[in-house]
Amino acid sequence: MAEVTSDNSPMNDRFLRACHRQPTDCTPIWLMRQAGRYMPEYRAIRQKHNFLHMVKTPELAAEITLQPVRALGVDAAIIFADILPVLEGLGLQLTYEQGEGPVIHNPIRAPEDVSALRHSDPRETVRYTLDAIRLVKRELDGELPVIGFSGAPFTLAAYAIEGGGSKDFRAVKRFMHAHPAGWAALMDALTDVVSQYLIAQIEAGADAVQIFDSWAGQLSPFDYEHSVLPYVQRVIQTVSEVSNGANREFPIIYFGTDMAGMSSLVSQTGADVIGVDWRVNLNQAWAELGDIAVQGNLDPAALFAPWVEIERRAADVLARAGGRPGHIFNLGHGILTETPVDAVRRLVDFVHEHTGVPAQEQLISKA
Repeated sequence: MAEVTSDNSPMNDRFLRACHRQPTDCTPIWLMRQAGRYMPEYRAIRQKHNFLHMVKTPELAAEITLQPVRALGVDAAIIFADILPVLEGLGLQLTYEQGEGPVIHNPIRAPEDVSALRHSDPRETVRYTLDAIRLVKRELDGELPVIGFSGAPFTLAAYAIEGGGSKDFRAVKRFMHAHPAGWAALMDALTDVVSQYLIAQIEAGADAVQIFDSWAGQLSPFDYEHSVLPYVQRVIQTVSEVSNGANREFPIIYFGTDMAGMSSLVSQTGADVIGVDWRVNLNQAWAELGDIAVQGNLDPAALFAPWVEIERRAADVLARAGGRPGHIFNLGHGILTETPVDAVRRLVDFVHEHTGVPAQEQLISKA
């Protein structure tokens, strides 16, 4: 049964039902970076404000969050935020440089740098994102679920050590191999921060949370299993305990890029949903992940193709899902800049229309 909002209208709970592998009237769809630079509404705000100012101003973050909800008809809102500002609470200095992206001006390069990190409570240091979630919840009034998110401990560690993005992640791997005690201390600190940040987002009203492990695919399976996976498991276990206390389940999504070769390890994270990137066929990934909900996995670049090609590729993803409960349609990564808004809108409509009950029965019969 659908949840009921304060005005007694039913909540669109397709996304939440799919997270729990329950049947839905059609496949739910939301898109990573659905609020962003490809939308003219976003660009109009961006012309007046820098990126961090938008993230740190709850009213602006809430407005940007709601833009794709109004324009596209997606089945969930994901809060407009960024994974890196939570590091500021630890004492790292973050800016976004034109043409360079995020820059950490005092990166971690030695174990003593880890010892110097401050202890912080995300409820204070990133309160602006929590306030933005509250504003979005108030505006939606139960109409759609809201997704909160955080970077995973490894991905945050990669930025903190590299000082920004990287092509080979040499510095973070060197630190992990050369300073095992320092690495454990850093990952412990980040695990605690990420856990509390996600819990705080749930407390603020998030109906589900996603953990972005953007750079975990740069690791060998050995390093992921021994130096990263235990911390992901601890985050998910800690956040899952909130469900027990609240007598309500809050789905946890885990998404990493280029991790198809580590599916057996990713399946051990404890997440309710695993996000799949575009580098593997969805049915193959689902078979390897096992009895779990799956999110994905259209190549974001496909949205630049003519509509007939977008439709063909989206239909292929849906056919590979086979109409099974537990599929959430998404891209295999975030929407790319300059993606045509009309293509995104038509994709959302197509997924809904193609997986209505008659179409869903056809997909099941072909699986």
